[in-house]
Amino acid sequence: MTPPQLLQVGRLGRAHGVRGDIVVILDTDREERVASGSRLHDGHDWIEIERSRPLSAQRWVVHLVGVDDRTAAERLSGRTLSAEPIDDADALWVHDLVGCEVRDADGLLRGRCVSVLANPASDLLELDQGALVPTTFVVDVVDGVITVDVPDGLFELFGEG
Repeated sequence: MTPPQLLQVGRLGRAHGVRGDIVVILDTDREERVASGSRLHDGHDWIEIERSRPLSAQRWVVHLVGVDDRTAAERLSGRTLSAEPIDDADALWVHDLVGCEVRDADGLLRGRCVSVLANPASDLLELDQGALVPTTFVVDVVDGVITVDVPDGLFELFGEG
């Protein structure tokens, strides 16, 4: 069971080698999640990363403190990894955006954010009326209100006027 207030950051993949290394597949672009000394929750216990190295952008080979053979690493395979939120004032966090009202620069209510969709160019706010707003247009997030400054005509594409 994941403790409350934790965010899912990835999962443990297959064992890598015979000395207890294991592949971590990240759901986040925050590489500090797999830095030496990082603590992650695996759904059962807290684990600590002793060392890590990248395999690709989202895949890392890590060695966990106390996991020193392949059998021990294999027992952990498939577990979901969670971590405490990172305090970064400049970042937009999905858990902070979903449920917020979305207003344009003139203060007009455009809907409520129901999800954030991953997109290669920019993540998209999905509004309850179906509109999609790139996060690059987010100006501010304060007290449950997302203010966006979008190009003219964006909301009209979705039948809003």
